[in-house]
Amino acid sequence: MVSGTATQKTPTRLVLTRIPDSWAWMRPDLLVRLLPFTVAYTIAYAASGSAGWLGLGFGNLAAQLVFAAVAAPAMFAAAAAVQLLLTRRRGALSVPSGPDDAWFQAGFYAVNGPIEEAFFRGLAQGGISIALGAPTGFVIATAVYVLYHRLGRWTWPDTLATALVGVPLGLAFWLLPGPPSLLGVSLAHIAATCGFLGPGPYLLQKMRLV
Repeated sequence: MVSGTATQKTPTRLVLTRIPDSWAWMRPDLLVRLLPFTVAYTIAYAASGSAGWLGLGFGNLAAQLVFAAVAAPAMFAAAAAVQLLLTRRRGALSVPSGPDDAWFQAGFYAVNGPIEEAFFRGLAQGGISIALGAPTGFVIATAVYVLYHRLGRWTWPDTLATALVGVPLGLAFWLLPGPPSLLGVSLAHIAATCGFLGPGPYLLQKMRLV
């Protein structure tokens, strides 16, 4: 008879954050990342004579809103599920300590999402698509979007997980009917980020999944 002990699950280490903790990384992030992205997009928009390929318009408004209505909740749920899988792998997760910080982070992601979309989908994908064709623009811009997360010292699993955002949003920017628009992809991006960071982990903790 072979005796043994049951394998015990290692508890997840939760790093609880408050608004000052979140603001400590948001403040430099605004200056070193989001501000340069905004300046680059603004210069391109002015230099191009408000070119439509940059996506600063409603496009086909009905198509954009339908896409956002479907993609936003789906991407929030998918991002939270991916975060849960990665958390169980790494054994640690940063979680807002209360709803105030969860909402504070959500507000930041509501700014971050459109700016990243403007830079990576509008400027990068739109510009490369005009120069080299839409498929090439999609591939290059999506690869750059995914890999740039390594600059923020994300682990490789977390970095590669951003392809679950970059690929569908890049395809949507390219393939949705009507002129290119950042509207639908920006709303979906905000939802995906909120599922992966801040509000998503907060809900996972409240549901006792981590």
